[in-house]
Amino acid sequence: MIDVAGIANPLGRRAEYPNAVDPTRLFPVARAEARQPLGIGAAGLPFAGADIWNAWELSWLDSRGKPCVAVAELRVPCDSPNLVESKSLKLYLNGYAMTCFDDAHAVRARIARDVADCTGGDVEVALRERPEFARLQVTDFAGESLDAQRLDITDYAPPRPQHLAVPPHARVVEEALVSDVFRSRCPVTGQPDWASVQVRYRGKSIDRAGLLRYLVSFRDHADFHEACVERMFIDIRRQCAPLELMVYARFLRRGGIDINPWRATPGFAATPANLRGTRQ
Repeated sequence: MIDVAGIANPLGRRAEYPNAVDPTRLFPVARAEARQPLGIGAAGLPFAGADIWNAWELSWLDSRGKPCVAVAELRVPCDSPNLVESKSLKLYLNGYAMTCFDDAHAVRARIARDVADCTGGDVEVALRERPEFARLQVTDFAGESLDAQRLDITDYAPPRPQHLAVPPHARVVEEALVSDVFRSRCPVTGQPDWASVQVRYRGKSIDRAGLLRYLVSFRDHADFHEACVERMFIDIRRQCAPLELMVYARFLRRGGIDINPWRATPGFAATPANLRGTRQ
């Protein structure tokens, strides 16, 4: 049995798939556990943002017992006291497959209520049913790629904010920088989590070699997706002092779910679109 945030976590053990919706399957993880070492207190978060979840394997039974399918989009606000552990969400959503509902609205309302109870935040849920599938287009992050640089890199954990720097006499720019080589590890299972990362900012130009080395230094670091993005935001802000900043990561799906956290200086950017990257 794995211990997460000081709580005995049943997700380290073999679990049977449920045949009914069971909100007790949802496992909350306190955000404060990862935020305290970064100096982020409970009051006055230094960023706005949300965690955008896409559940690609959602299915339920209609009132006559016929299966229905949809893609569920969940948005969990970053000011919720808890995040929800991803395997627990998978197990919870699998309970819908053998449960009858009158319509999709009832499914959406039930998911929103249960996940909100778990996270302690106002969770938004949208269901994309069959007529909308064709509109789920692939769109990669806009911005200049960091990945073609020829660099010697040896740091793979822990994250190394000392790589982040602003060159002398750097000019003020507004740009988006993108990397597709990001990897971290799940703190529950130890499995790799792959992502594309976009760093948008306005401020003195950030050294690109240092930024890529910094992102790669997460490669063997074990932490939740949301905590990785918050650490990136805090480290870049402290080391490079941009006037405004957004960090947005789109992780590849595991267990039919992808998680896509974004954090931004309040007022810097509108809520970003729920893109679907090429590798997602």
